[in-house]
Amino acid sequence: MTQQKALFLKEKQGAWEVSATSIPEPGAGDLLVKIEATALNPVDWKIQKYDWLVEEYPAIVGTDAAGEVAAVGDSVAGFKVGDKVFHQGWFSNNKATFQQYTTVPAEIAAKLPSNISLDEAASIPLGLATAALGLYSTLDKGGQRGAGLTPPWEDAGRDKYAGKPILLFGGATSVGQYVIQLAKLSGFSPIIATASAKHTSFLNSLGADHVIDRNKPLSELTELVSLTKSPLEVVYDAVSFPETQQTGYDVLAPGGTLVIVHVEQINKDSSANKTVTQVFGTVHGSAERATGVSLYSKLTSLVEKGEIKPNRVEVLPNGLAGIPDGLKRMEEDKISGVKLIARPQETSLLSQ
Repeated sequence: MTQQKALFLKEKQGAWEVSATSIPEPGAGDLLVKIEATALNPVDWKIQKYDWLVEEYPAIVGTDAAGEVAAVGDSVAGFKVGDKVFHQGWFSNNKATFQQYTTVPAEIAAKLPSNISLDEAASIPLGLATAALGLYSTLDKGGQRGAGLTPPWEDAGRDKYAGKPILLFGGATSVGQYVIQLAKLSGFSPIIATASAKHTSFLNSLGADHVIDRNKPLSELTELVSLTKSPLEVVYDAVSFPETQQTGYDVLAPGGTLVIVHVEQINKDSSANKTVTQVFGTVHGSAERATGVSLYSKLTSLVEKGEIKPNRVEVLPNGLAGIPDGLKRMEEDKISGVKLIARPQETSLLSQ
């Protein structure tokens, strides 16, 4: 078999269309993965609407996948055909995940543990990468890309920040859920998060100590932060609205770091000695690759032990053909607390 089905953007800001294309070949060090589950992310609809990140059309997008190894490239160790894996994709047609087959460097793929499903596994890669790189990525030639903390999947980082508070905007987002879990492994306390009140018990179960209703005045959040026993040195803004960015910056202690996920919109105090860094949430990036390889070397174990839990998921009907409707729901802010998942292999059943 040399052909597969994929969901294409045929042209810049054009319509989505399922059509046939060739199955990519794995290069040296790569896996070819038969994708059983792929997750939808806000960046996917923003690419279509705003023409972000993609340079050549027709384009395949999608950055989360779980499935089965269909072939291994030269120089691959530790994986074999038939292994169940999950990984983060990238915005090139041979590495994107809105298709039935894709390739990925083996060093940034993880084997599926037995305690989660392929659907659940597909909810992990992008959200976890954005959380982890924002907290633990370090300086590169282009400037700071993360808070530069010691990661908790390394022995030196486990519980290293015990007793230090952390503030998170957007606790129920996919990224926010992983920030909470990583912060817990790092020892942060208290972990303070904003979210819709209906998600309070769920976020508490992930490790959040205080969940503040995102609809309440930010002044209440400021008051709670002022009661922490230690200075607030890390703020992670997983929504990055102008008002959350500014509040996060204002409550941050001198010498601290604010991590944002969108373009900076902050009225800064030049004398405040505060760092603002915009995370580049992919383990495919050259500056982020080393942290990504380190994370993926331990990821199967972290998930197997329940130290990293997947998002709650909602599976969409109709395989790849169901993705556009899911992206529209995301754009209209009709998704909360769950990750939308499509099953690309189901597309073939609908398209004969």
